[in-house]
Amino acid sequence: MTSRYRSSEASQGLGPLSPRRRTVVKAAAATAVLAGPLAAALPARAATDTPAFLHGVASGDPLPDGVLLWTRVTPVPEAIPGSGLGPDTEVSWVVARDKAFTSIVAKGSTTATAASDHTVKADIRGLEPATDYWFRFSAGGTDSPVARTRTAPAADADVSSLRFGVVSCANWEAGYFSAYRHLAARNDLDAWLHLGDYIYEYKSGEYGTRGKVVRPHAPAGEILTLADYRIRHATYKTDPDLQALHLKAPVIAIWDDHEFADNAWSGGAVNHTEGAEGTWAARQAAAKQAYFEWMPVRPAIAGTTYRRLRFGKLADLSLLDLRSFRSQQASTASGSVDDPDRTLTGRAQLDWLKAGLKASDTRWRLVGNSVMISPFSFGSLSADLFKPLAKLLGLPQEGIAANTDQWDGYTDDRRELLAHLRSNAIGNTVFLTGDIHMAWANDVPVDAGTYPLSASAATEFVVTSVTSDNLDDIVKVPEGTVSAIAAPVIKAANRHVHWVDTDRHGYGVLDITADRAQMDYYVLSDRTDPNATSSWARSYRTRSGTQKVERTYDPV
Repeated sequence: MTSRYRSSEASQGLGPLSPRRRTVVKAAAATAVLAGPLAAALPARAATDTPAFLHGVASGDPLPDGVLLWTRVTPVPEAIPGSGLGPDTEVSWVVARDKAFTSIVAKGSTTATAASDHTVKADIRGLEPATDYWFRFSAGGTDSPVARTRTAPAADADVSSLRFGVVSCANWEAGYFSAYRHLAARNDLDAWLHLGDYIYEYKSGEYGTRGKVVRPHAPAGEILTLADYRIRHATYKTDPDLQALHLKAPVIAIWDDHEFADNAWSGGAVNHTEGAEGTWAARQAAAKQAYFEWMPVRPAIAGTTYRRLRFGKLADLSLLDLRSFRSQQASTASGSVDDPDRTLTGRAQLDWLKAGLKASDTRWRLVGNSVMISPFSFGSLSADLFKPLAKLLGLPQEGIAANTDQWDGYTDDRRELLAHLRSNAIGNTVFLTGDIHMAWANDVPVDAGTYPLSASAATEFVVTSVTSDNLDDIVKVPEGTVSAIAAPVIKAANRHVHWVDTDRHGYGVLDITADRAQMDYYVLSDRTDPNATSSWARSYRTRSGTQKVERTYDPV
């Protein structure tokens, strides 16, 4: 198959800059943008006009007949991300059945322009289901690295198993992305799920590792403008471990708050000062534009990240956007967590999710969910533990019985969704969650107050952070110290919680068969070590038909 793809971003492109204008803007960029960590992070290249692929290549959102390919080309040295510099550049792509490209199945080209920050996407169709493919981009005689991708199984296929890497909360300044390197080394992933906080918006030094910056990001200030968000995305895309994982398997990503600003909601964020930092509407629009430019994600309903993918008869995956439509987090000023007029999902998204879960004919219904749906009570945590936990969750340290940024802060939406699962006898629903920088294995009870006498409507696997601070980091004690004390107290107060690890960093591997869905939790030796090792920590599974989690003693 031969086709030609013209990206929507390219169709909005600006013409080439005049030599005089290019010189003026280049001089400004050299002092304002080129300096600093981004320039240092970029791989070395000759100071010529030869195009380069400095930010890797990636694929995402696999379908039975296609996949979305992504790259960013640097056409000339001054065309660094966010600069607005650089000429229109023709970028071609080729897809093959083999790594040597002897069996080419698709090829085409598009134009990278400054209007889309010289990022390009190619939405390839006409491929075979459940098949490995290799692809690369080319520009001006330069080839990108070669990457593997994989299509989803056919919608009616009998699939014996699926395996996904699962990650969230990767803060550049807090350490190295060894979790990505270890996932890339597996060679057995159908895809990997990123459940939010792919980037962080803070100024340098505001959120490092135990208060220290392991490696500075760019730009140095808090990101507010389109150029800022582009530069921050670009910084992350220079990480060799992240590039390595993008080379090995397609990603399926949703955003959470830090792709915008801390504790974002539809009308603002905790980490946004209206006026002094511009308008929230402009900042949100800039963040979304940069995200869709820099991520291999198809813009979905209403230009957000909620969408659904299917993997044969074994599983479908509903991906949520829990930032674009939510009401402000509950407080004295903005209402009770039980207020039925407040929403986490927005009416349209909740109706879409309910309808999709009811109509699903797959064995498993997976939900990509950026914030924890399981209820959580602090119980009898002592003050020395409660205060850092409240800080981690962004809660008032004088005490509150819910994490108001999560589903606990929007109980009417949760009640409606869980009642829908129960009343329609919808089983095998598994929420896959990030955000909280801890690992959890939970039943999702209809009534937490009477559990386990009340029913469990679903199950939930929460993965810890790749690098972002968790509880022991905030207290600044050795790893494992806090979890040994806090975990038993948390479990005693929350009988639906089978396991919680408050202290370690790592990732998950989700393995699904007709009989069970199992999450293997892996932890890293030291997030500040670029050569950190990985080790298996625990495994939990939910067996088909049970809606409950149980421990299993071996990883898949």
